[in-house]
Amino acid sequence: MRTLVIFCHPNSESFVAAARDAAVAGLRAGGHDVRLTDLYASGFDPVLSATDFAAHRSTPGTKTDIAGHVADLLWCESLVLIYPTWWAAQPAMLKGWIDRVWVDGVAWTMPAGTTSVRAGLRNVRRITVVTTHGSSKFVNALEGEAGKRTVTRALRLLCSRTCRTRWIALYTVDRSSVAQRTTFLDRVRRELAR
Repeated sequence: MRTLVIFCHPNSESFVAAARDAAVAGLRAGGHDVRLTDLYASGFDPVLSATDFAAHRSTPGTKTDIAGHVADLLWCESLVLIYPTWWAAQPAMLKGWIDRVWVDGVAWTMPAGTTSVRAGLRNVRRITVVTTHGSSKFVNALEGEAGKRTVTRALRLLCSRTCRTRWIALYTVDRSSVAQRTTFLDRVRRELAR
């Protein structure tokens, strides 16, 4: 599959970066065509400015600063998001990428005379999240898993009707052992090779 990997972490030597490397290695071993975007390294601007907001419903072709991101999103059949879960959700940088790139004419359209959106990313048939949590699965469940809901309930609905989601998470990462982290990286590599 044509796979777009979006990596979001400010530290290129973090454990999440190791998860990125495992994911890309697994994808390539599985024969997938991979494009990797590192939001921090590329200097992506996550801020939806007043000017951006005013032009939110204008055609994507007028938004040259996100043109490469839009092209990658329209190219892919599979989207892999790799990030740490902070405050129960995606980091602001990744949320900003969603706000600025998943726009009218790309991720959705709203035909004249209607009040509901139509999915625009029918090319995307799979969304996989690789993430870490400082807290346990139980605590995340109590918090409502906002980040997971954003992917499985909001983003997925703008993709193919048959789009499937996969959640690969390491909980209590701050208290995990080397063996647990190694097992997680092996799992990421193995699952993404499929």
